[in-house]
Amino acid sequence: MKKITWLLPLVVVTTCIYAQKKEDRKTLGNLQAHISYLSSDKLDGRSTGAPGERLAATYLSAQMKQMGLAPMGEDGFLQAFTVKETREPSADCQMSIGGNKLEAGKQFVPLPFSAGKTARGEAIPGVNEPDNIWLINVAELDTDSRKSMAEQYLQQTQVAEKAGATGVVFYNGKETSAEVMKWLDQRPQPAGIPAVWVDAGVSKKLGADDADGFPIQMQVAFKNIQRNGTNVIGYINNKAPRTIVIGAHYDYRGWDTTDKTEDNASGTAAMLEIARLLKNSRLHNNNYIIVAFSGKEQGLCGSSYFASHSKVDLSQVNYMINMDGIGTLNPGTALQIGGTGTSPGWSAIIQQAATKELPLVYDSSGISNSDHASFYKKNIPVLYFCKNAQEAADKVNYDGTLHVLKLVYNIIDKTNNRDKLAFSSIQ
Repeated sequence: MKKITWLLPLVVVTTCIYAQKKEDRKTLGNLQAHISYLSSDKLDGRSTGAPGERLAATYLSAQMKQMGLAPMGEDGFLQAFTVKETREPSADCQMSIGGNKLEAGKQFVPLPFSAGKTARGEAIPGVNEPDNIWLINVAELDTDSRKSMAEQYLQQTQVAEKAGATGVVFYNGKETSAEVMKWLDQRPQPAGIPAVWVDAGVSKKLGADDADGFPIQMQVAFKNIQRNGTNVIGYINNKAPRTIVIGAHYDYRGWDTTDKTEDNASGTAAMLEIARLLKNSRLHNNNYIIVAFSGKEQGLCGSSYFASHSKVDLSQVNYMINMDGIGTLNPGTALQIGGTGTSPGWSAIIQQAATKELPLVYDSSGISNSDHASFYKKNIPVLYFCKNAQEAADKVNYDGTLHVLKLVYNIIDKTNNRDKLAFSSIQ
């Protein structure tokens, strides 16, 4: 993938400095409010179809309504779609220890890579033998911070399987049962033996000083369930012949992480503020669709659904801008702009819009796996704004996010009096 770093000149803006700073202060305050809510524990990661996603959708709808955007979903601002990738333990998923039956989904959870099989044995903590169930104390493992715990559980299961284990029980993990249940959204390569996680109460019994052998029976079985996701769509109708789509995904996978801001409260917050600025601007030669996508973490389901069910003829769409994970842009670091090869006009437009505060890395050779890809497939020019690094919520750089927001607004400004951009396919 060829990337070129260009340090571009400052564009002279004749706006009053005082007014500009005042508007910047308002924008920064709004960004902080949006990100604070979207990254709060109340939303629990904004996983597609979960209660936290619905809370986020309600918030985004209210913000769009307050700005005066027109609703463009199928139910007000909301556009529902179905994701068919979720699993949960079925009624046949059972486990007992010492004759005591455990509750699936709470006291024990089958891991996403677990084989759908039955295992029986008398397991002893610290004594892992072939042809028996292994008890693995997570607190004693040498964990790797570069890998998720789900990945490390899989690795340990593979080791146990090669050593002849008939099943694996992980205890003393730091996760909650709700967090482990979210792992079932994933579809990793399955192991050949059943593997389960048990909660703190069961772990306490398995790890007791006087613990002896535990007769264990377990049967792992899953059922597929549907998960509904929701896009949030607002519209600025300038009665123009062409339309610009500005989007960001607001869902997050919501599992195996404490980082709930990136990916992608920052891009969603910036999208809202750009919508507010455009609603109050004189840039009337394009209409604007403002869309917060869900389902990005499930194969771009939300943006794919929108692109196939848009109320606007996509042949009239000028271009699409996607913001994904832009809140980690620290001073002096470059912002990656993808999709610059999707139109021959992008290079000149970006140079005119750029400022000296924001070094840029152009990526013209490919389309990344984010929501702009759904529009590229429809022969629409796209731009993708992304800073790959991820930081904790308390390290979001609001000034950096503001710089990205202003660059996007400048690009929209520079295309206001231009003809519809030509599309170029990237080989």
